[in-house]
Parts: sequence; structure tokens; C-alpha cells
Amino acid sequence: MVDQAADDSALIRSPLHERHVALGAKFAEFGGWTMPLEYPTGVVKEHTAVREAVGIFDVSHLGKATVTGPGAAAYVDATLSNSLAKIRPGKAQYTLCCDEETGGIVDDLIVYWHDDERVLLVPNAANTAEVVRRLAAAAPEGVSVTDEHRDHVVLAVQGRFSDEVLAAVGMPVGHDYMSFAEAPFEGATVVVCRTGYTGERGYELVAPVAVAEPLWDALMAAGEAHGMVACGLGARDTLRTEMGYPLHGQDISLDVTPNEARLGWAVGWKKDAFWGHDVLLAERADGPKRILRGLVATGRGIPRPHMSVSLTPDVLLGEITSGTFSPTLRKGVGLALLPAFVAEDAEVGVDIRGRREIFRLTKPPFVDPSVRED
Repeated sequence: MVDQAADDSALIRSPLHERHVALGAKFAEFGGWTMPLEYPTGVVKEHTAVREAVGIFDVSHLGKATVTGPGAAAYVDATLSNSLAKIRPGKAQYTLCCDEETGGIVDDLIVYWHDDERVLLVPNAANTAEVVRRLAAAAPEGVSVTDEHRDHVVLAVQGRFSDEVLAAVGMPVGHDYMSFAEAPFEGATVVVCRTGYTGERGYELVAPVAVAEPLWDALMAAGEAHGMVACGLGARDTLRTEMGYPLHGQDISLDVTPNEARLGWAVGWKKDAFWGHDVLLAERADGPKRILRGLVATGRGIPRPHMSVSLTPDVLLGEITSGTFSPTLRKGVGLALLPAFVAEDAEVGVDIRGRREIFRLTKPPFVDPSVRED
């Protein structure tokens, strides 16, 4: 994520761009889009609002693509890593698009299984075109893969009062974690899924661009009674880092496999086929040589991406992939790809501007999640 102070004419704007300008947002480039980084409230207050009350995010930069036609769901199941047999139509699932030859992660995404002939995919902004390209190139006759990246707005309402906010505008609430429901709104259909990227109870809404502004306005008005604030991608990053959720392009990439990223739970190991099947099973049997680990500061150090991690001052292990100050814990937390031989609870050093600060390896999440609470 890069601050966008220069001309952003080449970047894609959210359908809600003018709403964010009116709120005084500071913008940043993300995946080819210019999106709100933070509002005048500031990242820490936005972060805290989500942990303690409720916040709303515009995440319309996320990709949107459909796979349709006879056997569409079966095709998705045969290519992406997770197993649709674990869920049913009306549910969503975290999954991975892996490279067939290397097993590296092309992207991590959410699958919305509508029915056997219609699946909605929500990949990351920067990887949408590549995911669509790969799926379209291998699609069997009769199955269509369509990029709908700019056709929908995606809003995330996250926090303990998210149900109250959505209910006030007539949206369905209370359904199971990782399930979705559809609801009418001003002549359009809104998909409301109980998921998010913060660790808090919340929902993500996918709606046609035509109703983006009235839907945003209605949610903002409904949220006033519950202390809801508009949140930018800065707070989204600190929230997801506290949960240890990986970010593609930093913690995971084509050079990182699901085994290395501790994402084996998102792989259908019993399936006969998915992209990268053979190489990933072989790596799983042998054990990955490096693993994505969580780190928590024992002092005042705040880790940032690319800072070196060492076992002793002269034994380098790797580098920080994601790192931030945790507003909840009031200390530094981060993620790093480290050799598998390093003990789960080892103390390591992080080079912070020439000072070696001590961190303890810890399995994320770093804070207690409420995302699955009824």
C-alpha cells in the first residue's frame, strides 16, 4: 500500500470516491485502485471502533468474478484448493488459487457458492485479472468465467454492533459464520455474507454499483446510534495483522506455498485434483522448510516489512513480511517467514533501525477473535 499524493488519474476509483472525499479521507494506491487509507479520525480510533463498537469499510477494490454454466461449482472445486464438499450452497469458503507446477499461491480468495451452476469469486484487487485468466483458460465447454470487478461495490460492516446496523436498513443478520443471504435494496439484490478481515463479528455486502451511494448513506445513518465510524485500509491492515491474517503480496505470494503459510486448513487434501495437488502433497509429506510465524515484541519495538529477523546477532533467519503497532495490545506484532527448525516459542531479534529488539514467536491470532460468536 503506497500513499497516493501524486496524480491518481491512472488509478481506478471506488464508486464511493466522492463520499470519501467529502469525509476528508486520505487516499492510497492499492492494487491499482485509489482507496481511503484513513479518515480524520485516524487509524487508531478507527481500529478501536471496530474492536469496541462498529466500523464500515469500502473494500470495492476487491475483485468480483463469476463462474457460471453446467458444472461450474465442480470446475471450481477441481481447480481451487479448498473442498466445496465441506460446505453447501449458500455458504462462503476461504480458498487458494495455486500454481499447478510450483504450488505457490497465485491468490487467496473467497468463494460464494450460489448453486451448482453459479459461483461468485472475490479475489484480491491486484490478482483478479490473473485468477480470471487462469480459470478462463482451463474452463471446460459450457462454463464461463466473467470478470465483474467494476460492476459491484463491496462494503464491510465489522464489530459487535454490526447486526444492529444492518437490521436497521433491512438487511438479513444472524446467519451462520461464512454463510450468505440475499436481500432487496432499491430494486437491486444485495448479497450479505457473515465474514470479514478483522476478526470481529461482521458482514460483507456485495451490491451493484447503481445502489452503492444510497446503500452507503443508509448504513452510515443507521450506524450513528452505535458509534460507527468510516474506516480506511490503514485500520484494516492493523486489524488483520492482529489476527495474523496473511496479505497477498506480503505474507503470501507465488513464492510461498500453503504449507509454508500455515494455510493447509484451506486445502482439500482428500480431493483427487486441484491446481498444485501433486507438488503440495509431496511438500506436506516432507515438511516445509520454512513457516510463516507470528512475533510479539517483548519491549517497545515495532516491526515493519523487510526488517531482518535473527536467532542470534550473527545468525539471520529471514525478514518481517507484515508488522505494525497493535492498538489493542499496545505493542509491536508481526509475521515472518522463518526456517521450520526454529522453536515455536523462541525469542528472536528484529533489526529496527540498527537496534536489535527482542520478539517472542507466538501462534496468531494475537488478540481474541469474536468473529464466530453467535
